[in-house]
Amino acid sequence: MTPSTDPNAAGAAPLDRPVAMIGPMGAGKSSIGKKLSRRLGVGFLDTDRLLVQRHGPVAEIFSRDGEPRFRELEREVVAEALASTGVVSLGGGAVLDPLTRWRLRGASVVLLTVTPEAVADRLAGSTRPLLAQGGMDAWRAIALEREPVYRSLADLVVDTSRRPVSHVVDDVVAWLAAAAAGSPDLPHHRQEDDA
Repeated sequence: MTPSTDPNAAGAAPLDRPVAMIGPMGAGKSSIGKKLSRRLGVGFLDTDRLLVQRHGPVAEIFSRDGEPRFRELEREVVAEALASTGVVSLGGGAVLDPLTRWRLRGASVVLLTVTPEAVADRLAGSTRPLLAQGGMDAWRAIALEREPVYRSLADLVVDTSRRPVSHVVDDVVAWLAAAAAGSPDLPHHRQEDDA
């Protein structure tokens, strides 16, 4: 995937690394990721969608093989997606894998956050396996447990609770452009100095 000369990508700098969208279920990683990729003129990969295409529905994988096997399959798909230079949407739990966290060091990581109140409508009627037994209580527990990991990986944090997708995309594009220009006001990408 390479940057295009799409006039709709105005103000977008060519990407030298993937942009990874992380965050809890229902934060908007897929919908925002798709619009961001179009705006930047690059490809978009949704790791959950790739996993389903190759291995079947997530709920079936969980019931047939268990969560550990699902996480192995997810790790493989995420590694492949992060080898691109486009926008990648990761499943909410993908960051639990240490190897995936290490691979995210080579990406611009955008954490999308959302309040429980805003996500309740988005997840109504969801068949997601991790919500099957506890609904919104399960969502809150999972989000709270994963939040420190999300925040440790994030280069940019954007709340999606009550904002139009286009405004969130504008924020990410502006941040990427400023980062490409070397703005000192933005957090720098994690460096290898702690390796």
